[in-house]
Amino acid sequence: MHWSKSLSAGAAVAAVAALVTALLLLWCEDAGPGAGSSSMAETATLTKLREDFRMQNKSVFILGASGETGRKLLKEILEQSLFSKVTIIGRRKLTFDEEAYKNVNQEVVDFEKLDDYASAFQGHDVGFCCLGTTRAKAGAEGFVRVDRDYVLKSAELAKAGGCKHFNLLSSKGADKSSSFLYLQVKGEVEDRVEGLKFDRYSIFRPGVLLCDRQESRPTEWLVRKFFGSLPASWASGHSVPVTTVCRAMLNNAVRPSDKKREVLDNAAIHSLGKAGGS
Repeated sequence: MHWSKSLSAGAAVAAVAALVTALLLLWCEDAGPGAGSSSMAETATLTKLREDFRMQNKSVFILGASGETGRKLLKEILEQSLFSKVTIIGRRKLTFDEEAYKNVNQEVVDFEKLDDYASAFQGHDVGFCCLGTTRAKAGAEGFVRVDRDYVLKSAELAKAGGCKHFNLLSSKGADKSSSFLYLQVKGEVEDRVEGLKFDRYSIFRPGVLLCDRQESRPTEWLVRKFFGSLPASWASGHSVPVTTVCRAMLNNAVRPSDKKREVLDNAAIHSLGKAGGS
């Protein structure tokens, strides 16, 4: 029998496992004992910044709180108690069992008629947009509608509603001139939101997001498992845990900045997300 027909799934998995093992052995020889440690001074600085930020009694909204990143971001926000008022904006009401979520405000909107829900976007100092879908799930037209049209309209309403600091979850490689629809749309949205001229506009461009999704995405699951098996020194260039992204977003938010626009790539997200504890 021809080799390509006789190769079993088990053999393929074993080959990948062998490759990963070899990479791990090589990395262990090179890795230093103090890699990834945070300094005490850095931790103290962030602790003070968080305390100062809490004293400002700011309000925040999250778009896409039903997704993996948005859900984890909401959890981190509540655990850190950074905001005096927390609102999630989405197409359906979410159910939370934990006591910590009892004071979370929920605004249910129709994204096809967002102008009718302008009040949901009013009175927030900070906004986090984690809204998004995939082409496989929604089709090309649906993907563009969600990741471009919904995001841009939400940003417009947030700006009109008084939001000062808008945070956008984008993607590594985002470029409006890209030949890939996903990266093209992400790049276009980045530029068009910048045109709204928020007082502060933060763009996060993570690589592959490492998490265990509630919905089934087989291909993405395989990619996450592969990157999750690699040593941090290699994997960190192209992937990042969702928890790290969320902590980077919040650590960045509490830091004063006079920049109108800032872009945090995958490496910067890793660094900031691991800084100073949580």
